[in-house]
Amino acid sequence: MNSFKKKTSIALAAAMTIAMLSATNAIAATNALTVGGSSVSTGTTLANPAVLPVPSDNKVDSADALKIAISGLDTGTVVTAVATNATIVTALHTDTVSVTASAGSSTVSIATGTGTAAEFYVYTKTTTAGTVVVSYSGNSTTYYVKGSAGAAYNLSVTTPDTLNISSTNKVYVKETDIFGNAVTTSTPSVTAINGTVGTVSVSDTSTGTFAFDLTAPATVGTVGLSVSITATDVAGLAAAAKTVSKFLTATNSAEALASANAQIATLKSQLESEKSARAIEKAASDSSTATLKGENDSLKAIIASLKSQFNVLAKKWNAKFPRLKVNWIK
Repeated sequence: MNSFKKKTSIALAAAMTIAMLSATNAIAATNALTVGGSSVSTGTTLANPAVLPVPSDNKVDSADALKIAISGLDTGTVVTAVATNATIVTALHTDTVSVTASAGSSTVSIATGTGTAAEFYVYTKTTTAGTVVVSYSGNSTTYYVKGSAGAAYNLSVTTPDTLNISSTNKVYVKETDIFGNAVTTSTPSVTAINGTVGTVSVSDTSTGTFAFDLTAPATVGTVGLSVSITATDVAGLAAAAKTVSKFLTATNSAEALASANAQIATLKSQLESEKSARAIEKAASDSSTATLKGENDSLKAIIASLKSQFNVLAKKWNAKFPRLKVNWIK
């Protein structure tokens, strides 16, 4: 009985020691999250990520980044962080040291050395949710971030290839920010020459698409279309695609169809004439061939008759003059 109690006491002591060590590891350090110098309570769940403005000015500053500061570490602790759909930097942009939207990496490892704290920054260029997994001393914590799209910077326009006179046609305009995220915060400006533009409205917020009606003129001609947004080029990044101009052809489909049918009828008539001419030529060729065949057969018959007559005479000659024989013709 005493032996059983002793073993039980040892087991309980070991379990308590492990629990105390685990608790010590879990609470030894403190993680603090801040954005722009202010503490944030978001970022701990996927449903409530830390929302960060994308660095549209090509400068990663405190307003664009989630600062993760860890204090109370044991001396010599190594802190690692791995980001997905996000980027990690160890410093922010200043007037003397530039940190652009191309800086940083998806992983970082910070050795505290003789210190007891570590800090780094996370930014994102996409509105797709991202994660940052922070690990140290056997503990791992996942934080969630998501970008807030910037101002409209690029646009593209989709139109029909041609317009039928007096018809109303849908035109679609897609807007994205400097990093390609869909935006609908800026209604594009649209002008048309020789055409009428309807109201421009949002068609699909998820793709940043606007739509409007374009009515073609009542007569055949060319329609000029110009779509634009207000955007300022950002140094270090591609120039903004802020204007798209297109020239569309307005056609009369009924007249075009009638013209096409007339051309088809003409081509069909030409084909029939060609077929008729080829048939006449074939008939003449067949007749000529038949005539030549008849003449050839006649010549063959004459040759056969001459051979026969010669062989009869040769037979008589050879019988009468055996010493002067002649050969038959086969």
